[in-house]
Amino acid sequence: MEMDDDCCFHGNNIFSILNQRGSHLRSEKRDALVLNVLLLGDRQSGRSSVGNALIGGQEFPTGICAPGVSKTTGCQIRSRSFPGYFRRQGAESDLVLRMIDTPTVWPRPQTLHEHCPEGVHVLMIVVRTDQPPENTRLQLYAQSVFGPDWNRHTTLIFTHADLLQEAGLQPSVYLAHTTDWLKALAKEVGGGVSFLDNTSDWPLIRGRPLRDQLLRLSARNHHRALRIRAELNSQLFDVLLQLGVLHQQLLLLSDRRLQH
Repeated sequence: MEMDDDCCFHGNNIFSILNQRGSHLRSEKRDALVLNVLLLGDRQSGRSSVGNALIGGQEFPTGICAPGVSKTTGCQIRSRSFPGYFRRQGAESDLVLRMIDTPTVWPRPQTLHEHCPEGVHVLMIVVRTDQPPENTRLQLYAQSVFGPDWNRHTTLIFTHADLLQEAGLQPSVYLAHTTDWLKALAKEVGGGVSFLDNTSDWPLIRGRPLRDQLLRLSARNHHRALRIRAELNSQLFDVLLQLGVLHQQLLLLSDRRLQH
């Protein structure tokens, strides 16, 4: 049986109907925000545990290893998509986290650029409450690789905060009595400070708040990525780090003299 075109389409041709259907399908497809997140910290600082909490799984290897040995021997990258995680411009948007866990011997800018040619959106500096670094190497590395705006994209994470609770210490008291450079860093980073314990269920409990904190920090920077200074050669990179260490040592000496 033949159909009357006018009866079926009521004055609309088949191309306009298909175009309307295509527009409807396109509107149903959600936008996705992809964020590169770099985990930076000393050996056994809890970088991998923070990464696992953020992506909601056990993708990064964790656990106790031999003293002075890290389970991470090279940059490890894990990704996860969170459908409809937040709303942007009135529409639902997916959040895609691309986590980069660094080795104990931090990668050169050229190596990091190979993993993240578009840059890094959020930098997470991870520190153990019971084993804080003795110097400013973490801070100097970030400044050398990303330039002067590194702190605006950075958040400071203290792991093993359950030890503070066992000792009867509040996080504010801990920060007031920690090393001078860590106190300064806590005030300098744009993403603020978080304390995370390492009990068995903390990744499930703190994963969502950590992701929300990370997303807010990226939004404050308009989701722009930090450019990696890949043009630095190895010798110049080493010189910058050494000069930075010397500068920080001079500042600490000056502060101590003023206190006395």
